[in-house]
Amino acid sequence: MPWVQLRYFSNHPHVYPTMIGAVSDDAAPGDLVSVFGKDGKPFGVGLWNATARVPLRVIHHGDGPADEALVLRHVEAAVRLRQEVLRLPERTDAYRVIHSDGDRLSGLVVDRYQDTLSIEIHSRGIYRRLPQWLPLLHQRLGTRRERIVVEPAVARMEGFEAPAVTPLGPVRFREHGVRYEVDFASGHKTGFFCDQRENRRRLAEFTRGRRVLDLCCYTGGFAVAAKVLGEAAEVTGVDLDEAAVAQARRNANLNQARIRWVHADAFAFARQMQQNGEQFDVVVLDPPKLIETREEAPEGLRKYEDLNALAMRLLAPDGLLVTCSCSGLLEAEEFERMVIRMAHRLDLRLQILDRTGAGPDHPVLSNCPESRYLKLLWTRRVG
Repeated sequence: MPWVQLRYFSNHPHVYPTMIGAVSDDAAPGDLVSVFGKDGKPFGVGLWNATARVPLRVIHHGDGPADEALVLRHVEAAVRLRQEVLRLPERTDAYRVIHSDGDRLSGLVVDRYQDTLSIEIHSRGIYRRLPQWLPLLHQRLGTRRERIVVEPAVARMEGFEAPAVTPLGPVRFREHGVRYEVDFASGHKTGFFCDQRENRRRLAEFTRGRRVLDLCCYTGGFAVAAKVLGEAAEVTGVDLDEAAVAQARRNANLNQARIRWVHADAFAFARQMQQNGEQFDVVVLDPPKLIETREEAPEGLRKYEDLNALAMRLLAPDGLLVTCSCSGLLEAEEFERMVIRMAHRLDLRLQILDRTGAGPDHPVLSNCPESRYLKLLWTRRVG
């Protein structure tokens, strides 16, 4: 059995080159390997790829055989969590089935949309085993089609050829009784942001009879929920992505919801609304990831500051601001400090009502806390 020995102790699932000591000669790219600590004692089981940015992905900590049955048990456990513990099929037919490190399957993301699995792969070891797992996933989930995406840069780094993406038509699904459609041809990531499911439902509790602005609305998840579930009086959704706005319009039509959709840059739109003296009772700010790398952090933080300041200027007295960040490199505490700082610069005061994140189908492993990427701050303007 191939093996890897650590040079330094780490509980983190990602083991980088400087942390690795000896490696057996028979350890090939994509192999399942036994992992030993620097003291030579059994440490865990991982997926090995010497040329990858993350050469060792530890998927099991502790003693135990490094066999394929172990990995398959992780797949089955992930499905069981969604079906038997969270009982998601009772509320929706769109949810995350496997959440990479959160399900001890580092490098694999699987979302279910009705009869289709949308799959993202970031690991050669995962890619090699996926054909063995797909029949089980389809059988357990009642799905029949799959769409597999590997970013070209990831494929090059991991050392395998990315598969051609299977063209699939739009898929319709339900979430808390609201109908949506995902278009894989133009959607981001796995197609739709399932991570905001519970936050969309919660937003609806605040929107009855109110005027709502959804900045960076993407395909309209929050806007449609505010109108259909929340019975908002008026809803405006704004996004720079023309294809996303077209999809948002289709989502509204599926629910016979009247929503104003605007294809525009969020910064420019917000400044224009401010000049016009417009204010909204509820503002949702859910921008795309503004910090991709540590080098981009200062500039990304400035963009978050500018957007949040603009959103606050559009907030009516007693209005609700729901502001989001999906940048994993921006910690929750820093994000909250930034929001408070921008409010005080504008001489505003906010009541912080709650702090939320992704739904429970996006679990965070205790030894990989930075994978808690999604952060929402629920605030109310006072005074």
